[in-house]
Amino acid sequence: MDAVSKTSPTTATLKVGDDSWELPILSGTIGPDVVDIGKLYGQTGMFTYDPGFTSTASCESQITYIDGDAGVLLYRGYPIEQLAENGDFLETCYLLLYGELPTAAQKADFDYRVTRHTMVHEQMSRFFHGFRRDAHPMAVLVASVGAMSAFYHDSTDISDPQQRMIASIRMIAKMPTLAAMAYKYSIGQPFVYPKNDLDYASNFLRMCFSVPCEEYKANPVLSRAIDRIFILHADHEQNASTSTVRLAGSSGANPFACIAAGIACLWGPAHGGANEAALKMLGEIGSVDRIPEYIKRAKDKNDPFRLMGFGHRVYKNYDPRAKIMQKTCHEVLGELGIKDDPLLDIAVELERIALQDEYFVERKLYPNIDFYSGITLRALGFPTAMFTVLFALARTVGWIGQWKEMIEDPGQRIGRPRQLYTGAVQRDYTSIARRK
Repeated sequence: MDAVSKTSPTTATLKVGDDSWELPILSGTIGPDVVDIGKLYGQTGMFTYDPGFTSTASCESQITYIDGDAGVLLYRGYPIEQLAENGDFLETCYLLLYGELPTAAQKADFDYRVTRHTMVHEQMSRFFHGFRRDAHPMAVLVASVGAMSAFYHDSTDISDPQQRMIASIRMIAKMPTLAAMAYKYSIGQPFVYPKNDLDYASNFLRMCFSVPCEEYKANPVLSRAIDRIFILHADHEQNASTSTVRLAGSSGANPFACIAAGIACLWGPAHGGANEAALKMLGEIGSVDRIPEYIKRAKDKNDPFRLMGFGHRVYKNYDPRAKIMQKTCHEVLGELGIKDDPLLDIAVELERIALQDEYFVERKLYPNIDFYSGITLRALGFPTAMFTVLFALARTVGWIGQWKEMIEDPGQRIGRPRQLYTGAVQRDYTSIARRK
């Protein structure tokens, strides 16, 4: 099969032997053009083959744009750096859901609606007690989010715009409560109810770290850090978990089930578990003196050791989120008086080497957001098992925005990838007595 080649700004020609077909070329507002192969099978009797869908646009979206080569991440056109430095997480949520930054009145109304939905049904606490104390918090989160569809029947009709919005607000509001409950349950402490007079991030930290026997006062530096972490993780285009949410939603599944599916996908170490893996790697290295040994191992293709937190499936330049995360990490460590963190010393030296070493530069293995977020979350007091839970909490708004966009797209159909079949051809059944 010959390669697809552009013959004009609007069409491409596909040649197979003596036959050829004209395929439309579609253009977005920014980013590469795409060849529309929607009618390829009907016209040619052939499918395309793209393992991992790395060269396939699965949908049309107006939410998030990434230029991996330039290191650019935009939410609705706004650079992630500007949003993280100047706004807060709920403002970002509003932007992702509605497409525009809110006015002061819209922001106040949105904050009020989210805040008044932070409590979960009281029977949910009994649901938690069905788990073992040592259950992974992600397992608990997957189950509890999926179970929300059993508690909130009045917001599962996806054909009703009002119910879709109520479900969206509920998930953004209740996810911190469920995440904090998962953490509290794992350490044997009582659940802490949300407080409506606190901001989103401070409320979450209080639900995680306060106890009934003493007052808890939110530290604004730490609250700002966790809020910024939420902004940086809010959405990231059509990644594995977002694609999972869209695929589940394409069947007409209720929004709580779709988000639970996204959480399950995020749990994988190649996706949301990468920051936990990066922290474990720094612990394995142990000291700055041992870095050359591990750098050598990372370059050896026959050695199973890999530097976690370096490189990215999409970014072939410095992850723009990593720069903000590095600054946030230092702010947290400074506020907590952690001056000599051996893991941070290792991280800084590894970053220095990665940005100068020809091996890493040629392969564009730059530090990504996971490299610093694990250290920051550990300093904030979260165990490694909670790292992916916080990722899921932040990404919920992105999943919801993508799900909502898909539901409202008149051209959306149930997802149905095809395959290159390499199994047995048709054969006849034989009785068990005749099998050898």
